[in-house]
Parts: sequence; structure tokens; C-alpha cells
Amino acid sequence: MSVLTRYLPVLDWGQRYNRTTLTNDLVAAAIVTIMLIPQSLAYAMLAGLPPEIGLYASILPIIAYALFGTSRTLAVGPVAVVSLMTLAAASSVAAPGTAEFIAAALILALLSGLILIGMGVLRLGFLGNLLSHPVVSGFITASGIIIATSQLKSLLGVSASGEAMPELLHSLATNIGATNLPTLVIGISATAFLFWVRKGLKPLLIRIGMAPRPADLIAKAGPIAAVAASTLAVILLDLEAQGVKVVGTIPQSLPPFTIPLFDAGLWGQLAVPALLISIIGFVESVSVAQTLAAKRRQRIDPDQELIGLGAANVAAAFSGGYPVTGGFARSVVNYDAGAETPAAGAYTAIGILIAALFLTPLLRSLPIATLAATIIVAVLSLVDFKTPRAIWRFSKPDFAAMAATIAVTLLAGVEPGVIAGVGISLALYLWRASRPHAAIVGRVPETEHFRNVKRHDVLTDPRIVTIRIDESLTYLNARWLEEFVLEQVAEHPRIKHLILMCSAVNAIDASALESIEAINHRLLDAGVQLHLSEVKGPVMDALERSHLLHALGGTVFLSQNDAFSELLSRASQPDDAGGERDPWMARGLI
Repeated sequence: MSVLTRYLPVLDWGQRYNRTTLTNDLVAAAIVTIMLIPQSLAYAMLAGLPPEIGLYASILPIIAYALFGTSRTLAVGPVAVVSLMTLAAASSVAAPGTAEFIAAALILALLSGLILIGMGVLRLGFLGNLLSHPVVSGFITASGIIIATSQLKSLLGVSASGEAMPELLHSLATNIGATNLPTLVIGISATAFLFWVRKGLKPLLIRIGMAPRPADLIAKAGPIAAVAASTLAVILLDLEAQGVKVVGTIPQSLPPFTIPLFDAGLWGQLAVPALLISIIGFVESVSVAQTLAAKRRQRIDPDQELIGLGAANVAAAFSGGYPVTGGFARSVVNYDAGAETPAAGAYTAIGILIAALFLTPLLRSLPIATLAATIIVAVLSLVDFKTPRAIWRFSKPDFAAMAATIAVTLLAGVEPGVIAGVGISLALYLWRASRPHAAIVGRVPETEHFRNVKRHDVLTDPRIVTIRIDESLTYLNARWLEEFVLEQVAEHPRIKHLILMCSAVNAIDASALESIEAINHRLLDAGVQLHLSEVKGPVMDALERSHLLHALGGTVFLSQNDAFSELLSRASQPDDAGGERDPWMARGLI
């Protein structure tokens, strides 16, 4: 049963489902459904797809995640960044709006789903850490700017194209003379209203006596008011005849059963974009899920999240959708509205299904400019200009990684930005791992603690040098270790004993072991004994399987204080007779 529960979390939370939970989930579902209808339409059009596909991508995928996901409040569906990545990937093999383009979107959903499920089965949830927080923040910020810029064409009522900022800006500048005035009025009005709703409606409602929670929920449903008002304006003023572009006829139907086209060449072309969509979607989703789970002292399983998101994308592929993931805004709304289980997502799917069957005729005259305003307001909340300043103060290398990701994404597009982000994250990790922090330490007076000689007034002896290594020793830093140790020996001409303090060393690989053996031999040739202190149990177990301990010129000490006291006593003897002592003297204490 435990194995089934791991792969089907619904078997766990479903056992405790009751009437109170049902009520809370239904209320949350109603709120999220109202929010999700215009968002789904808008994000599908952002992806270059017919608007109804956004509704289809918000039905079966949500139900699939409810069965397999572990987050109680994550709301899955179309999101801005993944929609933009879908547009970029599918545009490389077909023109937006064509049947081939839609087929490519289905393939992307299936490939992403299979990749995510495979990663989940293999328990590769840790791969989400390939992208550091500064890089993810930079990528999302740059993507938000690109998305908002790409929607200006719909606010102006002009044609424009491009996947990167230079192309978009040039295209907009070229066509700005063809701006449609009624479209511009609708777009600016809707954008201003949505910004005001986001910031000003809730305080206004509270001032007139409404409780904070209902006021917050009404404010989050603001896009529905914008949709209704702009649609009425188009109908009453006959703005469509004046050049205002509208959504048009949306089919009233259940999500169709679709089978993604199997074309080996096409799958090969879309494999890398699908992988990038999977990584970004997973990182974005799991970040939101972990944040919301922590607020309720719950936990999520990243490996099972991979399976849940994978199942959602496979469901999208077979129900006329496109790649989906957990969305920040709708998940927060779901959480604030009181959702207690993933069943709230299933009820949301039912609400979207009802909308797809019965409400789509009401959306025929919905101006595309209003959907563009919805996207702009949503994505600009993702643009973060505070974090770069904070990261600049905290870590210049992290800021450089973030800035490079932003620059590549803005100048070259989303996919190069993701690839650059992964590459920069890995390069930054490798650079740090190859140059670990190390310090010469001494004993703090009247204590048994040892601290950096450059930061504290400590007791040292010119014949004893202790190097504290603050990183695991691997092939990445093995050569650095040799050079650093020999440099310290050269700087301390009276040295007789060198101690490697290994309290922060969690592992030593074969390359590092060879380097330590080489250091030991070179020190012996120079008349210096190499000692180890505070070696952790698993590391000691590994060293016992090597020849190092038998050839070690010095001793393995349980604590740094024991090492310093003992070697200080030895060094104080005129002939340093203690140098011939058994290197296993302190081994029994490990």
C-alpha cells in the first residue's frame, strides 16, 4: 500500500476527505475557475494557439495532477513562460496557427510529460537544482519583459513578430503608424483597470466595511470584470467593424481526444525544447509548491511532483492541449481561497469544462487587447528589479550569472536563455567547487575552538600549521589542494607538522586521495609530517580502504584540539622525538 500511496497520493489525502474539506475546496475552485478562464484563453494565444486550446489544457491536465501530485494547493495549467517557450519551439518547425503548429504543441506536451515521468521514476528531482535561484529569477524577469513587450502589438492593434527584444522592438517601431485607436483605448483602459484592481480595489473594499478575505478574493477576480466590460463595449459600439480584433467563435465542445503525431524527425527537432520546457516548468512549479506547503507545515515530494506534472502534460497531449505546469498567481489564489486538497483542482477542471461547453459564445466578441492586458499585468508581477540589487550586494558571481541570463534571454530569446542559465549555473558551481574556501587556523585562547588567523586573535606555533578545508575534496579541487598546501609550507620555513582539519570534508574521491598521498610523500621528503584531524566517519571508512593511512607520515586525530596539543608537546622536545610515534595513536578514538 505504501508504494501505491507514493505514486498515487490521492490514496493518502482521500482517506481523510470530509464535508468541511469539500466545502473549502469547492469555494477555492470557484474562485480559481473565474480567474483561469481569461488566463487560459490569453496564454493559449500567447503560445500562438487557438484560444480554446487554453481551456482544453486546463481540464484533464488538472485532474491528472490531482491524482498524482503531492502539493495540496498547486494549481496546474497554462502559464506565461511555458507558453512563450512553446511558441518559440513550435515556431521553429511550423508557422503559428497552422495544423502543423498545433501538432508540434501536442508533441511538446507529450515529450515533456514523458521526460518528467521518466525523471520522477528515476528519482531525479534533485536535477531541479541545476538552475540556481539567481539564474531562475533572471530568466523569469527577462521572460516577463519579453512577454509584456510581445503583447504591445495587441494593445496597439498592429502586426509584430519576434522572439527576442531587438526583433520585437524593431517590428513594433516599424508598424506603430498603423495603430488602431479603439483597440488602443480598450487596451490601455483594461491594463490600467487591472493594475488598479491588483493594488487598489482591496483597500477600497476594506475601507467601505468588507472583510479582508472576501475583499482579496473579489480583487483577484478583477479580470472577469474587464472581460465583461470590454466585450459589452465591442458589442454595443460595434467596435469590431472599426478594426478591433476579437477572439471570434470558440467551439462549444469537450476536449477532443488527440493522438500526437509520431514523426521521428520532428520528435528529434523538438526533443531539446521539450527538455528545456520540462526543466523550467518543474523548477517554477516545485518552487511555488514548496513555498505554499511550508506555510501550512506540509511537505511535497519533488520526485513525485515530476510524475504529477508529467501525467498532467501527457493528459494535455491526448486532450488537445499544450505543455502545462504549476502557475504562481493561480496557486496563490487557490491557497488564499482555502483549498485543502488537490481535489480543488479537479473541481476547477469541472468549472472550466462547463465554461467550454456553455459559456464560449459569450466570449466571441472579447477583444484580444483585453487578453493582452491580462497577460501584461500578470507577467509584470514576475519582473523583479529588487533581487538583482540584493544579489549584487551579497555575491558578485551570482549577480554576474543573473545578469548574463537576463542579457542572453532578452537579446537571443527564451531557449538560448534557458541553455545559458543551465550552463552558467553549472559553470558557477564548478568554479566554486574548484576553488574551495580554506583557512589557516589557530586556537582561540582558553578554549578548544579553532578559528581563521586572519579574523581572530588566536594561538599558533611556527612549527605547526593547520589548514581547515571547507569543502569536500574531489577531482575538481585536487590540484588546488596540492598547490595550496605546498604554498603554505613554503611560507612557513620552520614548519614541522601540517594538519589538514577535515571537519567540513564530507567526501574524498580517488583523485583527491591521490593528491593527499602525493602531498604526504612530498612533505616527508621535506621533513614535515602530515596529520589529519576531525575526519568524519564515512570519510574515514573510505580512507581505511586505501593505502594512505599506512603511508601517512603523521597521525589521525579525533579533534583539532587534541592534534594541536599533542603536536605542540612533541615540537617542544629538543629533538622532536615524538616524530617517530605510531600514526595510529589517535585512531582508536575515531
